[in-house]
Amino acid sequence: MQTIIAPKLKKGDELRILAPSRSLGMISFDVRKTGLDRLQEMGLHVTFSKHCDEMNDFTSSSIQSRVDDLHEAFQDPSVKGILTVIGGFNSNQLLQYLDYSLIKQNPKVLCGYSDITALQNAILAKSSLVTYSGPHFSSFGCIKGMEYTIEYFQKCLFASDPILLTSSSSWSDDEWWIHQENRKFVPNPGIQVLQEGKALGRLVGGNLCTLNLLQGTEFMPSLQDAILFLEDDYLVTPEIFDRNLQSLLHLSDFKNVKALVIGCFQKASQMGENLLEQIISTKKELQNLPVIYNADFGHTYPMFTFPVGGTVLVKAQKNNPQIFLQKF
Repeated sequence: MQTIIAPKLKKGDELRILAPSRSLGMISFDVRKTGLDRLQEMGLHVTFSKHCDEMNDFTSSSIQSRVDDLHEAFQDPSVKGILTVIGGFNSNQLLQYLDYSLIKQNPKVLCGYSDITALQNAILAKSSLVTYSGPHFSSFGCIKGMEYTIEYFQKCLFASDPILLTSSSSWSDDEWWIHQENRKFVPNPGIQVLQEGKALGRLVGGNLCTLNLLQGTEFMPSLQDAILFLEDDYLVTPEIFDRNLQSLLHLSDFKNVKALVIGCFQKASQMGENLLEQIISTKKELQNLPVIYNADFGHTYPMFTFPVGGTVLVKAQKNNPQIFLQKF
């Protein structure tokens, strides 16, 4: 499939904040101000969608409001990029109502993660547009330990040069939005290899349980020559991750997958290296596939930004594992 890559961001560009999942209304004003300041320091002109701070009992605005905001952002020629407020549980409500022809005809940078996985992979499947899994607007409200996140956000969204994804020096799994000053960072062992190999392919994925919502629908992207990037949050346990992964492996299209890259697990998941190794070793579908884990994406901090639909090269060598973003 020939993908479409939107023009990269540059200083002076308008960046639209919108809420296809949960609302801006649940984000504190301190976090909003810090996030706004950070993006403005990058030279971006930040605007907010009409309905992004509306909030119902599910901490979102209506489906129609969210669809309208997304369409308006893609249709507005002054808007060069779109950044989601935060994740949640319901961006898949929008998929059948989106005008994918409009999106395809007006390609723009779109970035977010977690629940936004449904939106990103549906856009890839229906319009061939590359989007970006990376920090939300709310993520930029984190005060400490953001250097790595900002570095890779800019590398991926402001430039097209190939990127070697090096690991962060330390990471955190705390509720920073509650305790901005009382943060605990621990040394990062870096990306690890479970199964060796080398693969070049099209990057698909994001949050595993959200991606699985697309199975059996027209919104599930092809896995032909895919390199899967998968992560999950604190709600997952080893047992739940196992069955969610197995569900994906049951797809007839999975035989076309070329490699698997797994993001960093939150501590609450209780997913240690030994348990993950046991899970991977039981999957016949993964035999002979390169498998890397503990990459800096998912629900821990910091995180790198990666292109959903872009081209990635994985070198899963135990002494020197490497991930290259090549076309995005």
